[in-house]
Amino acid sequence: MDRAQHLAVIDELVGRAFPARAERSGLLSSGPGYHLAALATSEEFWEDDGTRRPAVEEQYEAERDALSALLGARWGPPQVFSLWSVARRSMSGEHISEPWDDLSNHIPDLHLWRAGERWVALGVSQWDKELPFQLLAAVTTVDPP
Repeated sequence: MDRAQHLAVIDELVGRAFPARAERSGLLSSGPGYHLAALATSEEFWEDDGTRRPAVEEQYEAERDALSALLGARWGPPQVFSLWSVARRSMSGEHISEPWDDLSNHIPDLHLWRAGERWVALGVSQWDKELPFQLLAAVTTVDPP
């Protein structure tokens, strides 16, 4: 994983305007007030015998932590923001604004900073045990719920 490239993507998202409607282009999803970018994506685990998945999860968490240290030099230490209660509230029928609703479906917690008028977040995503891990960056003007 190339941290310099990851930082460049995050910097680009922090300065990018938000679209009026939800749109997707490659590994970037955007909508009113947010951008979500997959910085890295692992292999899938359909054929894994149970040994590869934990090592890849550890690798992605280590990369998130290393990026967090670099971003922490800019904006201070991150808040670690659990999305568990957000997912629970959403499943109970409460309206949760994007990108928080989407993120709460596949990321247990985020490293979160306030950068001017925007929030910047990093998380490790996995939708299901057979699917790949992703290192995700989110930039939003929508306050965390």
